[in-house]
Amino acid sequence: MTAFAPAPSARPDAPPDAPLISLRGVTRRFGAFTALGGVDLDVDRGERIVICGPSGSGKSTLIRCINGLESVDAGRVEVAGTSPADGPAALAAVRARVGMVFQQFNLFPHLSVLDNLTLGPMRALGLGRAEAHERARRYLARVHIPEQADKFPRQLSGGQQQRVAIARSLCMQPEILLFDEPTSALDPEMIAEVLAVMAELAATGMTMLVVTHEMGFARRVADRMVFMDAGEIVEQGPPAEFFAAPRSARCRDFLTRILQH
Repeated sequence: MTAFAPAPSARPDAPPDAPLISLRGVTRRFGAFTALGGVDLDVDRGERIVICGPSGSGKSTLIRCINGLESVDAGRVEVAGTSPADGPAALAAVRARVGMVFQQFNLFPHLSVLDNLTLGPMRALGLGRAEAHERARRYLARVHIPEQADKFPRQLSGGQQQRVAIARSLCMQPEILLFDEPTSALDPEMIAEVLAVMAELAATGMTMLVVTHEMGFARRVADRMVFMDAGEIVEQGPPAEFFAAPRSARCRDFLTRILQH
């Protein structure tokens, strides 16, 4: 089994002891609905955070605000001292640091796996074809599907497609990876293979924020649990404390429901 390479070192834009990600008073509304209501959150370099909570609690909106996929109505998001709201150059700088893995795989169906992986590095990073292909094949090996390089997405299982999506993000060599319910579109037997790849990645020191209901994965991998409800962070803490003695009634009720399944 091939190990992941260590996470790339942080670029020196912000003081080394500053949080890699900082959210202050972040509010996001969709019409009359408040998806995020003044959220504060700091994430240190190398930290693995699992974000959980009921549907509609703001989890996906929170991580989409980090890389500028959602704008904020109030407050500020910073990644290594740069806010995605500070103009196109700042947004590009943030997205160079932050990779995203979605619930749906979002692969181009008309491109081979290899071409799906090389498109971003060639267009956004200026890599030549040979270097991009070498990088893509290296990361396919690291998610344990090197033999799938020349296939098309429709020829792969859901678990294989999600591993391709993870490899695609890694090809951009981000410092941070955001996962938005990466196993929720998978059949149960495919979930374990994706979670195993994510656990390997976490062991390299990559900064990760994972929105998931996979509490077994959270217990094993997370440094910190964050529980959200109604657009706010209700509770957070180390997994052992979070699962053994949740402080809020909302968190206790959520864990009771989800751990019964």
